[in-house]
Amino acid sequence: MMAAPKRKAMGRGLSALLKDTGEVNSAADVNADKIVGAIAEIEIEKIHPNPDQPRTQFSKEALEELAISIRELGIIQPITVRKNGNDSFTIISGERRYRASKIAGLETLPAYIRLADDQTMLEMALVENIQREELDSIEIALSYQRLIDECSLTQEAMSDRVGKKRSTVTNYLRLLKLQPIVQAGLRDKMISMGHARAIVSVENEEDQMKIYETIIAKDLSVRQVEDAVRKLRQAENETSGTKTATPTLPEKYVEVQENLSEKLESDVSLSRSKRGKGKIVIPFKNDKDFERILSLLNS
Repeated sequence: MMAAPKRKAMGRGLSALLKDTGEVNSAADVNADKIVGAIAEIEIEKIHPNPDQPRTQFSKEALEELAISIRELGIIQPITVRKNGNDSFTIISGERRYRASKIAGLETLPAYIRLADDQTMLEMALVENIQREELDSIEIALSYQRLIDECSLTQEAMSDRVGKKRSTVTNYLRLLKLQPIVQAGLRDKMISMGHARAIVSVENEEDQMKIYETIIAKDLSVRQVEDAVRKLRQAENETSGTKTATPTLPEKYVEVQENLSEKLESDVSLSRSKRGKGKIVIPFKNDKDFERILSLLNS
C-alpha cells in the first residue's frame, strides 16, 4: 500500500500557546478568543479520557490498525479536549484516536481546545476559520463537521452561517469518508478536489486506495477517474448478478439525490435512463410528513 509522507505537527506547542495567552480556563478570561478554535500539540500524559464516555469497548485489532496509520501519516483529524486548568485536559471527542496514538508511541497529540462556556465563541471562531483562503479541503470539511457536532448546527443552518450553498457544504463533508491516506493526499495536493469527489463515491477503502495510487502513477484526469469509478461499479453489478438495465447514475445526479435526501430528511430516490429521461421519488410517512416536505420544497 502506498504511504503518504508523515505530516509535521499540526498545531503550536501548548507551552508556546499559553505563553502568549496566559492562564485561560473560561471563555470569560482575557485572551480566551486566542485559545478557542486553536490547535495545540498537547503532551499525551496531560490528556485524560472522559469518565462519562458512553463508549467503553474499543476493538484491539482496530486500534492497532489505526496506530499503524498514525505512525505513517500522523493525526489527520485532531481530537477535541476541554481545558481543566493546571495543564489537565479531558477528552470531548476522539478517545479512539487518543488510544491509538498511545499505542503508536506518540508523545504529543494535536487537539482543539474547548473552554468553559465557550459555545458562541467557538461557533464564531469556526466560521471565521472557514473563511481563511489558505485552508485545504480537509481542513474546511473538519471545520464544517465541528460546527455540526459541537455547535449542534444543521447543514441548512451552517450553510447560512458560512455563506455557502448546502450542496457545497455536503460535498466537503463527504471528503471525510475518504480513506486516511487519500485524505492526506488531498491535503498535500497530490490529488485535486475533483479527483477526491470521484473517489469518495467508492465505499470500499481498498478500492479507493487502488484508484488513488493509479491517479498518482498515471497522472489521471478527473474525467478519467470518473470513468474508472463507473467501470468499477459496473463490474461490481456484474459480479453480484445485479441487472444492469438501469444505468449507473452520473456523479452529479448522485449528489442531487444525496442533497435532496439530506434537505428533506427522506430517502429520496432518483433514476435516469440512457436517453436522459427519469424521475424523482420522495416518500412520506403520513399527511403531516407530506406537509413538512412540501414546506421544505417551497422554502
